[in-house]
Amino acid sequence: MTITASDAIQSSTPSASKGLKTKRERIIYWTTTGIVCSVMVFSIINFTFIDRFPFSEGAFVHLGLPNYFRTELTIAKTLGVLALLVPGVPAKMKEFAYFGFAITLISASFAHFSSGDARISVLFIIDPLIFLGLLSVSYFYFNKMQGNGRPAGA
Repeated sequence: MTITASDAIQSSTPSASKGLKTKRERIIYWTTTGIVCSVMVFSIINFTFIDRFPFSEGAFVHLGLPNYFRTELTIAKTLGVLALLVPGVPAKMKEFAYFGFAITLISASFAHFSSGDARISVLFIIDPLIFLGLLSVSYFYFNKMQGNGRPAGA
């Protein structure tokens, strides 16, 4: 049996393009997920250990948040980062992490807006929304890689 060049190209093209597409999707997923998780880890470190940057009184005091909320956010963000990065975590747990991070980022934008931080820099309000966009991309590709092709419930 002889295989011509055109037979080889036709038979390998669909699987090859699917493999490249899947690799591209994995790269987009892991890049956006890594960026969002890095931001969450940075905020954990900043609010737990440094907490004087960029506000001298501390971010939680500046935003009018109770001190116990710092502990709650630290634990929730740590669990969320672990849920997204550790293999084998059930998809439903990852969805809870996505939801929690979305609420956190939207709340951060509202808190900075409400405390008048736009006078210092509009980035205090926009920055969490940019990361919300990256979180949305990560969530979209998470669902796509799960075989759903669209977010749960849609």
